[in-house]
Amino acid sequence: MSVVEGYAPHGEYQTWYRITGDLKSGKPPLFVLHGGPGCTHDYVDSFKDLAATGRAVIHYDQIGNGKSTHLPEKGGDFWTPEFFKGELNNLIDHLGVREAYCVLGQSWGGMLGAEFAVTKPKGLKALVIANSPAAMSTWISEANRLREELPPDVQAMLLKHEAAETTDSAEYKAATDVFNERHVCRVVPMPPEVKRTFDAIDADPTVYHTMNGPNEFHVIGTMKDWTIVGRLAAIEVPTLLISGRYDEATEACVQPYADEIPDVRWTIFEASSHMPHVEERADCMKTVGDFLDEVAG
Repeated sequence: MSVVEGYAPHGEYQTWYRITGDLKSGKPPLFVLHGGPGCTHDYVDSFKDLAATGRAVIHYDQIGNGKSTHLPEKGGDFWTPEFFKGELNNLIDHLGVREAYCVLGQSWGGMLGAEFAVTKPKGLKALVIANSPAAMSTWISEANRLREELPPDVQAMLLKHEAAETTDSAEYKAATDVFNERHVCRVVPMPPEVKRTFDAIDADPTVYHTMNGPNEFHVIGTMKDWTIVGRLAAIEVPTLLISGRYDEATEACVQPYADEIPDVRWTIFEASSHMPHVEERADCMKTVGDFLDEVAG
């Protein structure tokens, strides 16, 4: 299996990418959009398994993250869905696959994938939206509902540090870990590739803190009012929705995608939370691979 890494210039910035498999295999390649905003490709690395189906898989680090250009001086007016849509379009053209490709976005990546798909981009053949909310207001209300199910001492610790604005403390991080082990990744300890992403956010939290906030349920960043509800009927390609039974992207978060996208199907992984691609890796890959072969073989 060939693996090629490179950089795509995007204006004055560089997008790092990795291609697993052959771009000229005859099957439209799959672009994997990582979450965050502000994560890296590492935690969604397992989707490279899909290259075994004869379809090239393209991972990349969104600008601001991982091996791409870091811009810690940039603020909220810079980090926008429009910027990241432009980066994706640039990468598609840089790799010369504009005629036919598929997109899989996980969490924020699925939000970005949906924003991309409603523009009816040339060449898009299929879309996978994995573990993504359609509106941040629902994500926040559902996160608070899940948070209220945490042990009382954990809830108290979270509230204490949020009120004091000491969300960078070790106590607060430990309390956050309790939530994460229930609703983000139920594989404990977290696998090395997932830990690499969390470590990368700690090393440069610019994008995550600006667009999201300090963690998954204290959302105070620029994306807090984002929604794509009411615009999803514009998506013209076959779409697969993925979520986990214990997912922080609860069924209420995902439901608008199922209600509004014309050609849509939805798989819920019963033993997973926010990362079925890690928690039920083989089943998740088979589900995605079968879908892509059916609609974009």
